[in-house]
Amino acid sequence: MNDLREILRTQRTRAKRTRDQVGAAVGLSGASIAAFEQGRMIPQPDTAERLDEHFKTGDQIQRAAREAREDARPTWLRPWTEHEQRATMLRCFEHSLIPGLLQTEAYTRALLASGRLPGEVIDRTTQVRRERQAATIDRPNPPMLSALICEVALSYGPVDVMKEQLEHLIEVSRRPQVQILVVPRAAGLHPGLQGAFVLATLPARGRAVYLDDQLRGRSVTDGADVDELERSWEIVRGLALPVSLSQDLIMKAVNNHD
Repeated sequence: MNDLREILRTQRTRAKRTRDQVGAAVGLSGASIAAFEQGRMIPQPDTAERLDEHFKTGDQIQRAAREAREDARPTWLRPWTEHEQRATMLRCFEHSLIPGLLQTEAYTRALLASGRLPGEVIDRTTQVRRERQAATIDRPNPPMLSALICEVALSYGPVDVMKEQLEHLIEVSRRPQVQILVVPRAAGLHPGLQGAFVLATLPARGRAVYLDDQLRGRSVTDGADVDELERSWEIVRGLALPVSLSQDLIMKAVNNHD
């Protein structure tokens, strides 16, 4: 990431441009250019390409941005993101949060801020999450995503943040590759309450699971463990409301946040 910061600062100084001027040239704000130069954010691929074009640096900024994105991912997360990007289907369960791939940036930031993390950590983690979304559900030919969300997760969060987040859920649920199902409070106890997880179906019938905790997540590929979590998925799936009723419940939650 130091290389990227240095490249951007050097090229801007050499061109005798302000951050606002560079931002205007590539369709961003001067604040975004400052965030790139300070290492708080990493340019998305299309932005890095426009910066290379602006500074006439070939693909230097694009290569540096790719390296910075790789460095920004925690080591323990990398095996899972590789599975995530190869998956043909992702099935996730969350009991008290909105699943990461469906989070808005404001929701992610509010969640991370609740842990009183430094601003730099919040910026970096938020960007990694955005890039995971871009590489999965927002990519061309995305995997099928089936998300089970407990009803309580629809009510946790600041009112303004949750209203935007819930509206985002409604919007995303209209995509043909996305299915969002709500597990009502009336479902009572079920195995999903033991912890959130994601099941990835991989090419050539491969499978992997991601388990998260307070410190870090881990990937699981052992067949018996995957079988057990698939069984938990099916049990919880049977307790969830159908798609249309789930959308109605999410919309009701949106209205409750007015």
